Amino acid sequence: MGSSGAQTNFIHYLKFEKRYSAHTISAYQQDLQQFFLFSAITFQLAEPALISHFHVRSWLADLKEKKSLPRTINRKISSLNSFYKYLLRLGLVDKNPVKLLHAQKLPGRLPVFLKESETINLFEEIDFGEGFAGATDRIICELLYATGMRRNELLQLKENDIEWSLKQIRVLGKGNKERLIPAGAALLDSIKDYLSVKKEQEVYDKEYLLNVPSGKPLYAGYVYRVVNKYLTQTTTLSKRSPHVLRHTFATHLLNNGANIQAIKDLLGHSSLAATQIYTHNSIDKLKEIHKQNHPRG
Repeated sequence: MGSSGAQTNFIHYLKFEKRYSAHTISAYQQDLQQFFLFSAITFQLAEPALISHFHVRSWLADLKEKKSLPRTINRKISSLNSFYKYLLRLGLVDKNPVKLLHAQKLPGRLPVFLKESETINLFEEIDFGEGFAGATDRIICELLYATGMRRNELLQLKENDIEWSLKQIRVLGKGNKERLIPAGAALLDSIKDYLSVKKEQEVYDKEYLLNVPSGKPLYAGYVYRVVNKYLTQTTTLSKRSPHVLRHTFATHLLNNGANIQAIKDLLGHSSLAATQIYTHNSIDKLKEIHKQNHPRG
């Protein structure tokens, strides 16, 4: 089977059997297309079964030469490795040329988050504007900070995912894993206020919880622009993406005494290791408290 047919079948497998998100599938597609374009141009090879360890290493060397970031290279290695594992299971290749490759060493990177005073300013001082557009902007920021959900999880929220009587929100996370996130009275009131404004519109989507002002379901670029706009008014942080509010949610919980295991479950992390990054921020908080309050701080 040629590269194109194998890739098509693999993407179908990711979409319908693994049930990966459209964003993740797009990343896999781009990585595989990039590799096989490189191998075709450089080595005149397009058959997955003819690719060797040498060809993959040559591609990685080319990526490094083009200044690709270690995190990006690691993702591409992972994409190609998953593809070859799939082909091996089907008996379409007899070896995995990616198997012996080592991941690139990543520089330590701590989560970027808002100070508690900045979140107070965001929700109590910043003007989100009037009408449906303003209500939409506000509820986007409130949901991301109050629940810690990912942007893609926010996009997938349906009206029936809000379990009003149980005071919780049902979220479909990575790998199609469902989790429940507690929703406080203030957040539920904000959602009710948003829905009342939404249903006054001439056109709105009845299934998805959040709509853009045109009445269509929310999309990724809209969420990014909204969060970036209001964080620009709130903080001097250089990074102002939706994920900053997720990091802020986790860091504020930890700084106020929440258990790391509980934070892991709320974030939908598959392992505790992914949640441990927030403990570094907590240590900085403890150092600050120690310095301010200990006689020999």
